[in-house]
Amino acid sequence: VTGVQTCALPILQTRQMVRMIEKIAPSRSSVLITGPSGVGKEIVARAVHTASPRAGRPFVALNCAALAPGVLESELFGHERGAFTGATERRIGRFEQAHTGTLFLDEVGEIGPSIQAKLLRVLQEGEFERVGGNTTVKVDVRILAATNRTLNDAIARGDFREDFYYRLKVCSIEVPPLRERPDDIPLLVDHFLRKFSAELGRTVDEVDDDVVSLFSRYPWPGNVRELQNVIERAVVLAETNRITREELPPELLTTLDTPDTIGLTNPFDVPILSDPAPETLPPTGPSSLLTRTEQLERELIQGALDRFRWNKSKAAEHLGLKRTTLQYKIKKYGLE
Repeated sequence: VTGVQTCALPILQTRQMVRMIEKIAPSRSSVLITGPSGVGKEIVARAVHTASPRAGRPFVALNCAALAPGVLESELFGHERGAFTGATERRIGRFEQAHTGTLFLDEVGEIGPSIQAKLLRVLQEGEFERVGGNTTVKVDVRILAATNRTLNDAIARGDFREDFYYRLKVCSIEVPPLRERPDDIPLLVDHFLRKFSAELGRTVDEVDDDVVSLFSRYPWPGNVRELQNVIERAVVLAETNRITREELPPELLTTLDTPDTIGLTNPFDVPILSDPAPETLPPTGPSSLLTRTEQLERELIQGALDRFRWNKSKAAEHLGLKRTTLQYKIKKYGLE
């Protein structure tokens, strides 16, 4: 889907996730996006919106965990003048702001039961009343919601309405932690390098090979948000156009320099990239499509490196890859 591919969202490298978004985006059904904190659930929500017929309409996001219940209700539905102390004029809420577009409710699991009931009515009927008002407001809004909680547990405790849960979860997308998506790392690094170079007025567009190796081995407990912070710090501290170990946080280096993370024991249960033995390389005989694709990719990369005498910048340009992506694939296929 063109919308998914052109919305500059590198987290969407995961093929299964892209296919799910392609199927979900054209509908108006609500979507529940799940996954640990920091994996980029709002990025996925924006991708759904961008690939949908509502792409040219408002995308309104609200972090439900950041607001007290009374404030959250007013933020969602708006309020009339005099509804409470300090309400000196009518205020339009997020639903009305998102009319004809998409409303993204982040941390939806933190919403209390009373507001859940009002949200259920909007999902079912497309209408609500502002706080302190009697006039029914009708809206056309697609709701996307996200949570890092297991809502089935909240339902069992009575903290989350089961009917509201199933209305939210007409469709669902699970975003895996970054450690399970190592191929996304170079794409994200390139994305954040461009982002922070532009924001900070810097030109930092390369990463040392050993830094790429470190990024591939690190378990990223803070997921995409942690990687983003690491790249922002590195761009701020970089003295040239290249990121080196000197710009990385000490805690990241300390984690990777411990014996357990560089030896045979891997407490994070993530793949540690190293030069594979010859027998682990993709076979030349009949095999799965994925294996054959990887074999072809390895041969193309090896050919480009040989052609340009291991000038990685020229090889990456020839292959149509970012330099960091090429560096990662060199490690992946044991070409060094």
